[in-house]
Amino acid sequence: MSKEAWGRWGAEDERGALNHIGPAQVRRASALVRSGQTVSLAQPLSPRTPVPKHRAGMQHFMGRDGGDYAAGARRPGGFQFAEDTVVLPLHIGTHIDALCHAWCEDCLYNGFRGQGTRSTSGALRCGIDKMPPIVTRGVLLDLVQLIGAPLGSIGRSDLVRAAEAAQVAIEPGDAVLIRTGWQEAQVGSADVCFDQEPGIDVEAASWLADAGAALVGADNFAIEAIPFPAGTVFPVHQRLIRDFGMPLLEGLVLQALAQHRRSQFLFVAAPLPVVGGTGSPLAPVAIL
Repeated sequence: MSKEAWGRWGAEDERGALNHIGPAQVRRASALVRSGQTVSLAQPLSPRTPVPKHRAGMQHFMGRDGGDYAAGARRPGGFQFAEDTVVLPLHIGTHIDALCHAWCEDCLYNGFRGQGTRSTSGALRCGIDKMPPIVTRGVLLDLVQLIGAPLGSIGRSDLVRAAEAAQVAIEPGDAVLIRTGWQEAQVGSADVCFDQEPGIDVEAASWLADAGAALVGADNFAIEAIPFPAGTVFPVHQRLIRDFGMPLLEGLVLQALAQHRRSQFLFVAAPLPVVGGTGSPLAPVAIL
């Protein structure tokens, strides 16, 4: 059983690789801001946002709207308001996986027991509420620009080449964002296939972890290549989430960022602190 990061930040640690981000990394990242322009890296969310078949989609309904007033609802002093409710899975659109999201052999990151994740209580360990706001240097590795599409399995050598093309070295605390082109190809599709996509392999994942990346994100569904190599099941999830305590940021929108030709930028994201949650939708931003 691999335990590369277990105990590195103490036996009770539930933040994992995000411990690589400290005040020095935040200050360094802030110094990258030049124009102050912001670029959203998030998908819009609606009941039409695609999800895999095993996952419920988003529901959105109004609790109070203009129709209530048209039907005679009181308007004290002329005041009117609208409010709505959203029911959605935490792993939808652009979202981040908590360290309790995936485990193997009944062990979460840092050796915590997977049996502590239950529907009645949520995750007792490594829930999304344990994840801090993320402010650090973002690094874009643009495989579309380097190789083109379609892509298959992305290996260590591909990431090395992309980093060299971007003239950047991965350093501790970085948020490494990988553009595969998969999300761009799915936009507007009535039948998104979640059973086949380009993504990194285990060797590439280990290279990022060994370099001290705080998180890895991509513009695809699962970060890793699907179908999986023969005899494996979500090997990159196991390697990064469980072994290294590294959260995965899935479903990014990276085309607009790539058009700015900036390989380094201030990256900001914060998950919803859902107590015991296994992940969270979020709206990450690149500040140029």
